[in-house]
Amino acid sequence: MLFALIDRLKESCLYCTSSGAPPSVRIIHSGHACNVEEERYTERVYTIREGETLELTCLVTGHPRPQIRWTKTAGSASDRFQDSSVFNETLRISKIQRHQGGRYYCKAENGLGTPAIKSIRVDVYYLEDPVVTVHQSVGEAREQFYYERTVFLRCTANSNPPVRYSWRRGREYLSQGSDKGVEIYEPFFTQQGETKILKLKNLRPQDYANYTCIASVRNVCGIPDKSIVFRLTNKTASPNIKLLVEDPIIANPGDTVTLVCITSGGEPTPTLTWVRNAEGLPRKSVLNGGTLTLPAITTDDAGVYSCVASNNVGNPAKKSTNIIVRALKKGRFWITPDPYHNDDNIQIGREVKISCQVEATPPDELQFSWLKNGRPLRSSERMVITQTDPDVAPGTTNLDIIDLKFTDFGTYTCMASLKNGGIPEISIDVNISSTTVPPNLTVPRGKSPLVTQEGDTVDLQCLVSGKPKPIILWSRADKEAPMPDGSLQMESYDGVLRIVNVSREMSGQYRCQTSQYNGFNVKPREAIVELIVQYPPAVEPIYTEIRQGLGRAFTLTCRVLRAHPSRVLKYEWKLGTRLLTVGDFNQRDETEYHVRALNREGYGEYTCDITNEAGAGRCTFLVTGKAYPPEFYYDTYGALWQNRPRVYGFKLQWTQMNPGAVDRIKAYRLGIKQTGQQRWWEQEIQQEGNIERGQLLTYNLTELIKPESYQVRLTPITRSGEGDSTERIIRYSPPVNPHWNKFQCSFEEEAICMFTQDKTEEFDWTRHSAATRDTKYTPNTGPSSDRTGLKQGFYMYIETSRPRVAGDKARLLSPSFSVAPKNPYGTVTTNPTYCFSFYYHMYGKHIGTLNVYLRQKAQTGSDGVVWTLSGNQGDRWRQARVNIHPTSAFQIVMEGVRGSGIEGDIAIDDVAIEEGECRDPPPSNLISSASPTGRHIWQSCVTLLLALTAHRR
Repeated sequence: MLFALIDRLKESCLYCTSSGAPPSVRIIHSGHACNVEEERYTERVYTIREGETLELTCLVTGHPRPQIRWTKTAGSASDRFQDSSVFNETLRISKIQRHQGGRYYCKAENGLGTPAIKSIRVDVYYLEDPVVTVHQSVGEAREQFYYERTVFLRCTANSNPPVRYSWRRGREYLSQGSDKGVEIYEPFFTQQGETKILKLKNLRPQDYANYTCIASVRNVCGIPDKSIVFRLTNKTASPNIKLLVEDPIIANPGDTVTLVCITSGGEPTPTLTWVRNAEGLPRKSVLNGGTLTLPAITTDDAGVYSCVASNNVGNPAKKSTNIIVRALKKGRFWITPDPYHNDDNIQIGREVKISCQVEATPPDELQFSWLKNGRPLRSSERMVITQTDPDVAPGTTNLDIIDLKFTDFGTYTCMASLKNGGIPEISIDVNISSTTVPPNLTVPRGKSPLVTQEGDTVDLQCLVSGKPKPIILWSRADKEAPMPDGSLQMESYDGVLRIVNVSREMSGQYRCQTSQYNGFNVKPREAIVELIVQYPPAVEPIYTEIRQGLGRAFTLTCRVLRAHPSRVLKYEWKLGTRLLTVGDFNQRDETEYHVRALNREGYGEYTCDITNEAGAGRCTFLVTGKAYPPEFYYDTYGALWQNRPRVYGFKLQWTQMNPGAVDRIKAYRLGIKQTGQQRWWEQEIQQEGNIERGQLLTYNLTELIKPESYQVRLTPITRSGEGDSTERIIRYSPPVNPHWNKFQCSFEEEAICMFTQDKTEEFDWTRHSAATRDTKYTPNTGPSSDRTGLKQGFYMYIETSRPRVAGDKARLLSPSFSVAPKNPYGTVTTNPTYCFSFYYHMYGKHIGTLNVYLRQKAQTGSDGVVWTLSGNQGDRWRQARVNIHPTSAFQIVMEGVRGSGIEGDIAIDDVAIEEGECRDPPPSNLISSASPTGRHIWQSCVTLLLALTAHRR
């Protein structure tokens, strides 16, 4: 069949000076919509049930083909559904959730005019299971010995649309005023959702019963009602619990901690849950009813654990305990010289203080001890051991040495431990001697400024002297910017800051500064190191493609954006490996290369390398004579046509992108294949003369097999060879919007020309032929052949045998037809006229009625009747023709109505719709129920003879 297709390709070119068109969009829906309503002032509202699949399709027009993007109110839609669907015509969200409701926008743009935007609001419907909670108030009456108990039953359910509640006690429905002891409040909104309250005042024995709350959204979107039952008894009570653990619980790392929570009251039986702070429970925790076990506990597992009991009566009961895991960490020290003298050095005869700090959990178990040269040291008049106020410096101990002597020189050790043990102690050694001096910072010679190149590894260095050596803190000195690891400050123990893979953004000044920890508690020492990062020139364009025809002149320009050092050494132009020109840069920031007349050897890749001390930046230009790709025109009116049963045709249209950029396009190579197949069939389409910008080109494809789809590839050809290709898919579809001159159907194919049955009626039309019909079952009715007299020919008829009853209807719907525009701008200036004709056979004493209706897309209400006939018309085929005047897309509805008995089969055949008025139309029979007269028979015979001549098969 494809050989025949290629052989019968027909070419025709249409010259159109304004084929480019700005975009327009329209949103249609599919999937599982419950309802689509038109809002008065805005767009449509699309209602869908939660969990269903949302499908919105953005139908676009415009040339070139517009680019599509879906967005949602308050940002892009891509964070809510698959990125791949954001830029497609069809937006698909599987299992839509309530938070995905909102207004969706389809934006289409193709560079012409302003972008086209349409929106639709998606309303997601849902109904959660209702929850009933019970609250009671007890008040003592004065001077009397009875209690008044008022019980409130609150029913809450989240829903969209708003929920409607009803209450039932046992099997009895409750309503306001139906029982004096019952009050039903109007719903109000809470954080949990819409709430309905049932008040039982001064409880009576009959009030102890099962109460059912029924939540309903009135079956919208097929959402069923949901209900919950609560049993109210004289034992109903809010929950009480007990914790069989201490508070707080102090444990060592690695211990197993078990928390036990039991209920001590409550009806119905409360459910127990455990929570930690505002977080979830540790992953390794084991929960068994009210018992929570934490194996191999760590410091990360510490926190407040709460047991919560709930039975929907009153408020939940909650009791908590705090788990503390012992820990010691971050041991630090600092030396403070005599604060009463302006001297940072340690001197004989003056005071010196050694401070030691440790973070401890729990802090009240922290204890310190001091050693001197490995021996215990006790507080004395000259060796004063104190503990700092926890509110000022928690976990800190101080050793004050009064009137320092030579004999005081030595190693002092601060020992930190917890009273109850369980974890290793921390020891910190501090040496006090004649060599203990405050720190000093310097930058080694030649290390600032430090010059490096982008991508290298560099070490910034500050030399630190003094004993003990403190921790060095590095930060940016010239601006508020993070360090390479992302923090604002980095620590170094040797004064070296290593930066791996240096980038140009890291250029600047860095500050190295002494920390008071593990050193002297004196004014910080600091120094500055400057880092200079060199990088090769950044140029533009990095890569660009230039298409030129032979003999033309053009200029290539390479521009420097930034570089360090900014003094550029030279530029070098090449074509492939052939050197074209070199030179030094002057004050300009760009270099140009001129081609005066392009020849075949001038095609290829041009490069321009601009170099400095750090390297080279390269501009690349690909000069080619390839033609730009064609742009398919997707808005062809009536592109698909079908005038034969098994094949269809397609009008392929396109424009050429930038046709004047290269040599004249001599031909197009057309490739076509069935989708899913491997083999391409190709043919060249010759082009005469120059193609103008915006010129619309047309090629008719015929012999396409129904209902196959085809992949089409179009490649322009110049004297330089093939250009860029463009592909598209051609899909067969029923003639929804065909631009037809005549539609004709004889029901010979099983597809019945895309007619469909109306499933809302009692029965269907049947496709049949007289050769296979059982005439013994229904004698004296129905045709004995098709309209042409062939027993093997097919027609459509209604079978009126049982179980059909009088008045039953069968409806046959034609395909949808668009009203063809009468001017080049695609608008209908006057109502067009079409001739609708068909043959009917109405034979039998119980014949009912045959009606023909016109259904128009833009109109609401009932279909308009255009032809009707009732009663026995004799055992022969007759033709009816009637003029119709649709104003928008339309369908023809053929309705057969069953008469009073089984001898009432009605048949139709050879349905046709043709542009223009009917030639000598028979009476339209808008109101007719009488038997045919002789004049009618004569007219029908003449018409039948003419029709047989015109439509001979």
